[in-house]
Amino acid sequence: MKFDFDEIIDRKNTDSVKYDKLLEYFGKKDLLALWVADMDFKVPPCISNAIAERANHEIYGYSFRGEACITSVQNWLEKRHGWQVNVDWISSSPGVVTALSLLLLSLTNEGDVIAVQPPVYHPFYHVVRDTKRKIRHNPLRRTAHGYEMDFLQLEKIAQDGIRAILLSNPHNPVGRVWRKDELLKLGELAIKHDFLIISDEIHQDLTFNGYKHIPIGSLSAELAQRTITCIAPSKTFNVAGLASSVVIVPNSELKMKYEKLLSALHLNLGNLFGHIAMKAGYEKGEEWLEQLMIYLEGNVNFLRKYLQENLPQISMIEPEATYLVWLDCRKLGMSSEEIYQLAVEDADLALNKGTTFGMEGEGYMRMNIACPRSILEQALNQLKEAILKKS
Repeated sequence: MKFDFDEIIDRKNTDSVKYDKLLEYFGKKDLLALWVADMDFKVPPCISNAIAERANHEIYGYSFRGEACITSVQNWLEKRHGWQVNVDWISSSPGVVTALSLLLLSLTNEGDVIAVQPPVYHPFYHVVRDTKRKIRHNPLRRTAHGYEMDFLQLEKIAQDGIRAILLSNPHNPVGRVWRKDELLKLGELAIKHDFLIISDEIHQDLTFNGYKHIPIGSLSAELAQRTITCIAPSKTFNVAGLASSVVIVPNSELKMKYEKLLSALHLNLGNLFGHIAMKAGYEKGEEWLEQLMIYLEGNVNFLRKYLQENLPQISMIEPEATYLVWLDCRKLGMSSEEIYQLAVEDADLALNKGTTFGMEGEGYMRMNIACPRSILEQALNQLKEAILKKS
């Protein structure tokens, strides 16, 4: 491997949420951190080199996302995902969650009903409630083959009236890469019942072998007119701290409403080094990404084998994408709160409690495996010892 993903890097005392907020969130500082969705790997050299070069200029005034950066986004989407995106569709946001809030504020009204598909990324709940919209749950169905959308239930709540659905594709935390037929079915319902699809596709580049991410907005011109897609290089290249995301809005009327609010809040210029990182990653980071996915797939294989051989009470939902693994811990015979306490107090691990993602997460935990394999092994050993002591 050209890039060293086994290197252990001390991130403590760097104002890292993942490491320096452990005491605040978990009540303990000395935990192995496998929770916040960023990676413990260095960014691609093309990004760090580009940032260093620009930093050497030593003037960091107001900046904007230039034409070359926008072109890099277009080229990346076409090459990696087969989506030809018009330059007039492209807007911005400091982050995807920020974009979700701004989109709800600009394209929906107070009291409008917004659908979510739990167990799902917990800020989905926050942005709906904090903007004074109403949540309707369209829970995913757990089957023998993993998770699926419940289209019958979605149509039922759509008949009652929903203004939009927040889609997670690939899905966080269950790791699904939605198939074309599933996305088309969702699109048919959106057109039939006149609701918007706000699609969080931040994990689009982190798909494993055998799976292909499909941007829902790419499937038809009619569907594109009611779809807003949010992406970012943050998960792909580990640059979440640089706060630079892309919002794709093919519908010109919706885009105008969104950008009016973006401008009013003075969020339309963006972060200088975020622009630099985005352009460098999308132009030159593909080789790094390909090797990252090989390493992450190795971590998935290691995790699966370890659980089968040492912790049969815990199984993982096979991830089709993302470095976030959904662990089924129900055979432990414990509540989510008890599993959480076991992880934190007995195993010294910072993991995400399943119910954070909705009541459908009862008995589950989310684990971030984007770390050196030796750390993953240490975490699993600590979990194994804690469970043995409990039994």
